[in-house]
Amino acid sequence: MEFKDYYKILGVKPDAEAKDIKTAYRKLARKYHPDMNPDEGAEDKFKEVAEAYEVLKDTARRAEFDELRKYGGQSRGGFQPPPGWQQSGGRGHESHHFEGDFSDFFNAAFGGGRQSGFRDAGQHTRGQDVEIEMPVFLEETLADNVKTVEYQLPVFDGRQVENIKKRLKVTIPKGVSDGERIRVKGQGKPGTGNGAAGDLYLHIRLVPHPLFDVQGHDLVITLPVTPWEAALGVKVTVPTLEGSINVTITPNSPSGKKLRIKGKGLKGKRVTGDLYAILKVVMPTTSNEKSNELWRQLSEVASFDPRAEWSAKK
Repeated sequence: MEFKDYYKILGVKPDAEAKDIKTAYRKLARKYHPDMNPDEGAEDKFKEVAEAYEVLKDTARRAEFDELRKYGGQSRGGFQPPPGWQQSGGRGHESHHFEGDFSDFFNAAFGGGRQSGFRDAGQHTRGQDVEIEMPVFLEETLADNVKTVEYQLPVFDGRQVENIKKRLKVTIPKGVSDGERIRVKGQGKPGTGNGAAGDLYLHIRLVPHPLFDVQGHDLVITLPVTPWEAALGVKVTVPTLEGSINVTITPNSPSGKKLRIKGKGLKGKRVTGDLYAILKVVMPTTSNEKSNELWRQLSEVASFDPRAEWSAKK
């Protein structure tokens, strides 16, 4: 199993602050997101970047990874978590057996064993449940989605235990939310004797989007505008999960103004969220003599003091 250095994947230093990690993720996510990059291999690269961010954005998981990183690259035969890691890991609460779309390294490092079998009066044993970490793009929550799930189950043939690969087509229903668990009955580990098989649980993880932040069912996007667009008003094109729409910015709109676009958020099972575009006035990165002269003329004509309230409070 290959060790994955999530810091290198995101191109940040091990002591990087959370905001720097988020900035690096968004930059790479824009580059490799399937909606923005149709090249072969871009989606796999995006999943790798999303996996790295999934770990490093979480304080507890990042601390665990920092411990594992000390072992990374020491073994010539491939990385293996240190003895007892899965028993002591799990972020301090009930652990699960995670497999699925994330890498083998993620599953081995942050998984564990979820023992949920039981014995009945006939000494038959119910099989263990299996929980799969299932990454889902925000766009995939807008409608029912059929996904192929692959995982391995240990089967005892009377002499030895062998791992068999299972491959299922599972429908992820419209409106799933982050952290939701979807039960697929009887698709977990086989029971012994006449014991029933365990269940398969799909543990939904919404993949962070390069443009949108999620707040409940609402989406938030930062909308950059020039100073003259904010001053004069303008119609701009704003992306949504279902395509782009035109939005009118009224004259004299300040930076930080929030525009509500109704019904363009996440589609939940009972409610549909909104999209909020927050204006951010952005200055040009370059200037020339003519543009500087125009700014000087504007400063002379406009009777505006943004710090007037300071003087009034003295």
